[in-house]
Amino acid sequence: MTVIIAGCGDLGTEVGLRFAAQGHRVVGMRRRAELLRAPIEGRSVDLRREVPTIDGDTTVVVVAFAAGSRTAEAYRETYVTGLRHVLDGIEASQADPRLLVVSSTAAYDVDGGATVTESTPATGGTATADVLLEAEELLHSRAPNATLVRLSGIYGPGRERLIEQVRSGTARLAAPAASPHTNRIHRDDAAAALVHLAGLDAPPPLVLGSDDEPARLDEVLRFLAAEMGVAPPAQGEATGRQSAGDKRISNALLRSTGFSFRYPSFREGYRAVLAGGGGRHP
Repeated sequence: MTVIIAGCGDLGTEVGLRFAAQGHRVVGMRRRAELLRAPIEGRSVDLRREVPTIDGDTTVVVVAFAAGSRTAEAYRETYVTGLRHVLDGIEASQADPRLLVVSSTAAYDVDGGATVTESTPATGGTATADVLLEAEELLHSRAPNATLVRLSGIYGPGRERLIEQVRSGTARLAAPAASPHTNRIHRDDAAAALVHLAGLDAPPPLVLGSDDEPARLDEVLRFLAAEMGVAPPAQGEATGRQSAGDKRISNALLRSTGFSFRYPSFREGYRAVLAGGGGRHP
């Protein structure tokens, strides 16, 4: 049995390593396959421009793209065109794999600290979020049995923007009572959730992936400062906001499938990052 990771970057590599540990053959597709290492079999494919070959014995395909820049054009080329090519490859093969596609909770234009669940309408609201919804519509039209996984902000080894902002003194706290809720998931938990969902008899068609504790951004910044033993950020123009709005992502559905988090909140996750742990690969 073969598992294909289409878009085998940081998250995709962690997903692939977990499937390989279960005894699966794993093929990782990315533009530079030489960046991958065993046990993942690298396959050089530019999915923005090529239809990939899907092996006939493929049982799972995980699509985990990452755009090179935050422009609508880069997003469309990556998420829409790339997904179309993967779907073309699946249709041309003899395989009938379980398909999981990673998207983002940025698709929700929600403010006021409201709780977001799988039943909350996703309306986009920014140029890049609108492109994500375009890709999701393509998925629904061509692969209605696929599972869409909207992840909140991924952090972990190599994803340390907030840590560096606090360490350098460039982080700023919002005005009193103005700090938005932020939502995040450690890379390792995001990867584990995708492998978990792929192994279910009937995974839900849509799942939100976020940890247990939506937290005010200022709380996270103060926590990081205390953990690193540096001065807390000064008040000013807020930094580190990953998306517009103010929402609290619920992971109740993911939890209900039997998934448990290694890092249930930013505290455990960031402590592991600061300690140099929480990652399988550089």
